[in-house]
Amino acid sequence: MLTASGLAKSYGPRELFADVTILLSAGRRVALVGGNGTGKTTLIEILMGTNRPDAGSVTKPRDMTLGYLPQDLVDTSNRTVIAEVVSGAGELAVLADRLSELETLMGDPDQDQDRILHDYGETQSRFESMGGYALEADARKVLAGLGFAEGDADRNVGELSGGWRMRVALARLLLAKPDMLILDEPTNHLDVDSVAWLEQQLAAWPGALLFVSHDRDFIDAVANRVVELAEGTVLEYAGGFAEFVVAREERLARIEAAAAGQARDVAKVERFINRFRYKASKARQVQSRVKTIQKLEMIKVPDRRELVARFAFPEPPRASRVVAEFHDATVGYDDMPVVSDVTLTVERGETVALVGPNGGGKTTLLKLILGQLEATAGTAQLGSNVSVAAFGQHQADELDGSKTVIELFSGGIDPGKRNLRTVLGSFGFPGDAADRYVRDLSGGERTRLALARTMIEPVNLLVLDEPTNHLDLPSCDVLEDALTAYPGTVLLVTHDRHLIRNVADAVVEVRHGKATRHDGVPDEVLTPADPGRFGSAKPASGKTPNPRTRHRRETAQARQATAALSKKVVRLERNLAKADAVVADLETRLADPEICNDPEELQRLAALYEEATARAATLMHDWTEAAEQLEATG
Repeated sequence: MLTASGLAKSYGPRELFADVTILLSAGRRVALVGGNGTGKTTLIEILMGTNRPDAGSVTKPRDMTLGYLPQDLVDTSNRTVIAEVVSGAGELAVLADRLSELETLMGDPDQDQDRILHDYGETQSRFESMGGYALEADARKVLAGLGFAEGDADRNVGELSGGWRMRVALARLLLAKPDMLILDEPTNHLDVDSVAWLEQQLAAWPGALLFVSHDRDFIDAVANRVVELAEGTVLEYAGGFAEFVVAREERLARIEAAAAGQARDVAKVERFINRFRYKASKARQVQSRVKTIQKLEMIKVPDRRELVARFAFPEPPRASRVVAEFHDATVGYDDMPVVSDVTLTVERGETVALVGPNGGGKTTLLKLILGQLEATAGTAQLGSNVSVAAFGQHQADELDGSKTVIELFSGGIDPGKRNLRTVLGSFGFPGDAADRYVRDLSGGERTRLALARTMIEPVNLLVLDEPTNHLDLPSCDVLEDALTAYPGTVLLVTHDRHLIRNVADAVVEVRHGKATRHDGVPDEVLTPADPGRFGSAKPASGKTPNPRTRHRRETAQARQATAALSKKVVRLERNLAKADAVVADLETRLADPEICNDPEELQRLAALYEEATARAATLMHDWTEAAEQLEATG
C-alpha cells in the first residue's frame, strides 16, 4: 500500500497543488485526470520519489516494487526486443542470467564442476518453480497483444521508432507485474486493437494501478476510481469516467446552490446594514451583522471553464462531390505492398476515420492520397478543386520554439475579417497565453497549437494523423468541437474511440493488407470481440470483467451513441439552415426581372437553384431521420 498525505508543491509564486492525499493499494485502479499544467506529472514524480514535495509525505513498504511508464523515454536499450522485455521480469530475469552464466562455466575445465552443477541444479529448480520456462513464451504473448509481429521480437530496440520503443517498455512492465504500476498516457502510441487488448489486461490487474489518460473509453473500462486534480487539490470519485462525470456535475451543482443561498443571505444582511447604518437604536445590531459578514468564509465555486470553444471556420472553396477516390490501388515500400486493391470514395462533407493495427497501412493510405507515395497498381486521386491541410504525428515536435504562439500561428495566414487572437483563444490560448514562447509550451499545448495552425487554413480537406496524442481531456473536447464545426471533409487516423464515435460519418478498417469501408461507426470495428487475438495472453487474474464493469461500459457506450446522434442532428440542422439560405438567395435573384435580360446568367442560376433545392431536400430527409432516431433513444 502506498499512502500520500498532505502533499503540496509550488514553483516560485505558482502553487500547483496543496493538501493532496491519495491511497493506492492492491485492486485500486485509479485514473488521474486534469488539464494541462495542473501538476499531474509532478504528482506522479513525487509518488515515484524522483521529485520532493514542499510539504506532506509519501509512505510505502520497503519491499514494494514500482513500475513506471513515462510519456517520453530517455534511454534506448541496445538489446533485442525479447531480451529487453524479459529483463523486466525481476527475480526470474536474474535467475535466467545466472543459468546462462553457469552453462558457460560448465564448459570451462578449470572450474569446480561439482560446485557449478550443484548451483545450477538449485538455480534451475527455483527458476522452474517460478514458471521461468514459460517466461519467454509469456513475453512473446504480451508483445503480440501490443501489436508486434513474430519477427519483431528479435529486432534491436534501438532500431525501433519512439512509439514502438514505448510499447517495448510497456510490455516489460506488464511482464514484470510490479506491486504498483504507474502509466502516463499508455494509449498514446497504440492502435484501437492494442488499446482493447491492454484494457483487458489492466481491468484484471491484481496490484495497484495509477494511470493518466485522455481516452474516456479506456478510463471507463479500466478504472474503478477517478482522481481529479483541479483547483489546486484532488477529489476522488468512485467508478469509471461515466460515474465521474455525473458525480462531478452533482457536486458542482450542490456547491453552486450553496453559494447562491449564501449570497442571498449576505445580500439580506447587507440590506439591513445599509438601511439602519445611521440609526442609533440599531447600531449594536448593525455592528453585529458587519462582524458576522467579515468573519464569514465565502463558498468558492469551482471554475467550470476549461477550454470552452466556439468555432467559426471560413467557408472553404467548394470541392467536387468526390473529394478522394481509390480504385484498385496498391501501395507499399521497396516493392513490398502494404495495402492492395483498395477501392473506395470519400465524398464532400464526410468525416472518415481510418482504424486498424499499427503498421497495417493507415498512414500509408494517407500518404498515397496526398501524393507523397505513388500507387504501384491502380489509382488514388483527389477530386477537382480540392485543397488540403495535413497534421502529422510528429508535427508538434517540429514547431519553431523561438517564436511566440501568436507569431507562429499567424505566419502566412490572411486573417480576412477574423481576429486571430480570438481564434487562438478558442483553441485554449486566451489573452497573454498567446504571447508565450513555443519552447515553453507543454507537449499537449504544442499539439493543440499545431492543430490550430492546421485547421485555420481555408481548405476543404483536413488530413489528421493521431491528433489526440499528448492532449488532455479538455483539449480533446476542443478538437471534437472543432471537427464538428468544420464545414469541409476530414480524413482522420486516431485510436480515440470516443472521438471517432462523435465525429465520424464512416470508418475505413485497414487490416491484413485490405481496406474496408463501413458506413456509420460499428462498435465491433472499434472494440474487437476478441482483443487477445494477437496473442493468447490472459488477464492477470484469469477473470473476465465483472458485471458492474460490463454494465458501466454498456451505459457509457449508450450515452456516447446518444451524444453522437445528438451532434449529428445539430450538424444536419446547421447544414440545412445554410442550404435553405442558399435556396432563398437564389429564389430572390431569379425573381429579379432584370435577370431575363441575361439568358446565360438565368440558365446558370436555374442550374444552381436545382442543385441547391436537391441538396436541401436530402438534408431535410437526413435530419428528419436522425431526429426521429434521437427521439426514440430518449
